[in-house]
Amino acid sequence: MKMLFIGAGKMATALATGIVKNELLPVSDLLACDISATARQAFTAATGVRCEAPSQALVTDADVLLLAVKPQLAAAVAAELMPIRPGALLISICAGIGINKLQQWFGTGNIIRVMPNTPLMVGKGASAYALGPDADAAAAALAGRILGALGLARQVDEALLDAVTALSGSGPAYVFEMAKAMAAAGEEAGLPATLSLDLTIQTIAGAAEMLARRLGTPDELRDAVTSPNGTTAAGLAVMAQHEFRAMMRDVVTAARKRSAELGR
Repeated sequence: MKMLFIGAGKMATALATGIVKNELLPVSDLLACDISATARQAFTAATGVRCEAPSQALVTDADVLLLAVKPQLAAAVAAELMPIRPGALLISICAGIGINKLQQWFGTGNIIRVMPNTPLMVGKGASAYALGPDADAAAAALAGRILGALGLARQVDEALLDAVTALSGSGPAYVFEMAKAMAAAGEEAGLPATLSLDLTIQTIAGAAEMLARRLGTPDELRDAVTSPNGTTAAGLAVMAQHEFRAMMRDVVTAARKRSAELGR
């Protein structure tokens, strides 16, 4: 099975690295293409996979195409590289581009649309994927193996992908923003900047690990830290006063609506 990465950026590099590291496909069956010579060199250096300038010949030789270009370039890329081999599987990680559009552009319904997130680059991704009308169980299993090698992978109906985008696709940015705010608050409380950031990062990583190990529900783990009338209770009271949960609901709702708008 020959797989071609169309686009050789960070997400494609992470996926190729996962495939190679977990021996899902031999390196000899992998190939990539990108218009940028710098991106081609970096991709090969990181993965050991050959990366060339785009050409129609590369596309027609591939059994699986992984579309990893910027969404605004996808239509032009499809027009330039069509047609693809009959029966080839198209896996797209282009945010906001629905299966219907991909089907029109590439002339196939054998499609899997994926919404990954950037922690995939460190093997801690959260990805959801939806099947096109002609994608079968074998295609779904392949996508599950590739994405599962780099974190959590779940098959969903395409109608849920806007919500997935809003929660886990955009979610790392919410966490990074919270980390920035926590570290800045630590500085204002008197901590040196480096120490404050280090403590913030480890606190978030440790709390996430406790959740991942299912050591309790979010409520249970929060309550375990919170003594009546203690320091944590005082901090949580301020979060409630500022309606933190309502804010997060609004954040995800706004991102979901924008994802739907971009997909029209």
